[in-house]
Amino acid sequence: MKARQILLLAAMCFTTIVCAQTVSNVVAKQVGNTIEITYDLDKAADVSLLLSRDGGANYAATPKSLSGDAGKNVTPGRKKIVWNLLQDGSEWNIERARFKVVAEDKSKKVFSVNGVSFTMILVEGGTFTMGATSEQGSDCYDNEKPAHSVTLSDYYIGQTEVTQALWKAVMGSTVYQQRDKADKSWPIRGEGDNYPMYYISWNECQEFVNKLNSLLSSQLGGKRFALPTEAQWEYAARGGRKSNGYKYSGSNTIDYVAWYTDNDNSSSATHPVATKSANELGIYDMSGNVWEWCQDWYGSYSSASQTNPTGASSGSNRVKRGGSWGCSASYCRVSYRIYNSPASRYSDIGLRLVCY
Repeated sequence: MKARQILLLAAMCFTTIVCAQTVSNVVAKQVGNTIEITYDLDKAADVSLLLSRDGGANYAATPKSLSGDAGKNVTPGRKKIVWNLLQDGSEWNIERARFKVVAEDKSKKVFSVNGVSFTMILVEGGTFTMGATSEQGSDCYDNEKPAHSVTLSDYYIGQTEVTQALWKAVMGSTVYQQRDKADKSWPIRGEGDNYPMYYISWNECQEFVNKLNSLLSSQLGGKRFALPTEAQWEYAARGGRKSNGYKYSGSNTIDYVAWYTDNDNSSSATHPVATKSANELGIYDMSGNVWEWCQDWYGSYSSASQTNPTGASSGSNRVKRGGSWGCSASYCRVSYRIYNSPASRYSDIGLRLVCY
C-alpha cells in the first residue's frame, strides 16, 4: 500500500488542475510523502481542495489530511496547501485521479431573476447592543429603550433596497401601477430601474418574497429570501462586526449616507440606490431614501438578552426602519423605530431583502 501511494504522489503532480476565478498560478509538487500545492488568491475566500477518482467527472469533499491555506476566510496572496495522502490511507486509480483548488467568495452573493441581477451582502453573526445606545444621544425615544443585548446568526442582506426593476421582474408591476393601488392622484417620487420601489404594502412584500423564492429555488441551495427581522435590520445598519458605532448607517454625518428632508437634501423625492456612501459592510441607503419594512409585529423592547429574536408574537402594525426622503435626520438614525399597518402603501416605504 505504502509504495503504491508514494507512486501516486508523483503521478498526482501532473494531473490537470482546475481553478476558480479567484485562484491562479497553481503549482503542485511532491515533497517527501506529501503533495504541496501553491496558488495565488486575489481576494479573501473560502478555499477547498477537491478530489476526483473518475478523471474529473465527479469531485469529492476536501480530504481531512490538509494543512496550510485551506478553509474559511483565507487572505489574498501566494498560498500553500499541504496534502498528506499517506495519512488519508485511501486506494486510488492513478490514471483517473484528479484534484482542483476551489475558492468561493462568501462575502456576497449575486442572484439574477428574469434578467435583473441583485447583490446580497454577508452579515457575519455576532452580539450587539440594540436600541438607545450612547451615540444616539438625546434624540432617542422611549420605544428605543431599554437598550438590550442581541445575538444573531449569519445571514445575507440586500446591498440596496429592492429596486423598481427587480420588483417588476418578479411581480410584473411598475411604480405607477403600485401608486394607482393607493390613490391615482398621489405623486410619483422618483421613477426608473435603479430607483427604490415604493407604494408597496407589507402584505404585498410577502407575495414578492414568496414568488422570488419560487423563481430562484435552484439558486438558493436551501436558503430563502424574507424581510429582515428588526434585529437583523439594525445589526446590518450598524455595520455588524465592523461597526464603528455611528449614529446613522455608515457615518455620524448624515449627508454622506442619506437622502432625507432637512436642508432640501432629497428635493422631496427618492433617488437612485447606492448614490450615497455605503456603511461599514458595503450596504447602501439604510438611512434615508425609503423606509424599509421589517418582518416583525411592532412591540415594546425587553431588557433581557435575546438570540435571533423575531419581535412581538402578535400585533396590529408592522415595523419599518431607516427613515426616508421625507424624514428629518432624527428619524434616519440606526435605532429609530416606527410602524404602519401591514396594508399601508405610501411613497416613502420600500423594502430590503435578507437571505438565510
